[in-house]
Amino acid sequence: MNKKKRVGIMGGTFNPIHLGHLIVAENAYEELELDEVLFIPCGMPYLKDTNEVLDPKIRISLVGEAIDDNPHFAMSTIEVDRGGNSYSYETIEELKKANPDIDYFFLVGADSLFSIEEWKYPEKIFQQVTVAVAIRSGYTPEGLDAQIKALEEKYRAKILKLPCRSVDISSTQIRERVKNNKSIRYMVRYKTEQVIRKNGLYLN
Repeated sequence: MNKKKRVGIMGGTFNPIHLGHLIVAENAYEELELDEVLFIPCGMPYLKDTNEVLDPKIRISLVGEAIDDNPHFAMSTIEVDRGGNSYSYETIEELKKANPDIDYFFLVGADSLFSIEEWKYPEKIFQQVTVAVAIRSGYTPEGLDAQIKALEEKYRAKILKLPCRSVDISSTQIRERVKNNKSIRYMVRYKTEQVIRKNGLYLN
C-alpha cells in the first residue's frame, strides 16, 4: 500500500511575505515530515481592511520569488483564481476533491487559532484537515492548551502544536517601517525588499 503524500497548506494575505512565514513553513516541513508546503495567497481577505492589501498579482509574484529556491515549497493561486472573498473551507474542499490521495495539514499561527471561529464554516475546516498551530510569543502554554482542548471537544478537531523557532515579525510591522523609511532588511528576503523599494510599494 502506497504511503499518502503529506502536504502543508500555508495560506495568508502575504502582504508582504516575510521570513517568519518561511521559517514556520520550513519548521512544519521538518516536524510534520511533509512532502511539500503549499503557499496559497488569498484573493480577497474578507476579515481584513483591504485598503492596504496589494493587488493579488503583486503578492503572488512576491511569494513566488521568496520560495523559488526551496524544492519542497510550492504555490497555488487557487484562491485568487476563484475570485471573490477567500474562504479557507472552500480552498480545502477544492484541494481535497482534486487530490483525494493527499493528507493535508492546515498551518496556522496561534493568533488564528483564537480567531478561527470567526471564519466562515470553521467546522468544515476541522472536518477535513489536521490543523497544525505554530506556537508564537504572546500566548501562554496554558491558554493555548485550553483553546486547543475547547476546539477539539466542540468540533472533534485534530490539532497539533508545532514547536517553532519563533521570529517576531509581522507584515503590518513591515508596512509601517516602509512608510517611515526604515530598514526591513533581515525581515524579508533581499529580493522581496528590492521589489518593494523599486516599485514604491506600501508608500501610499
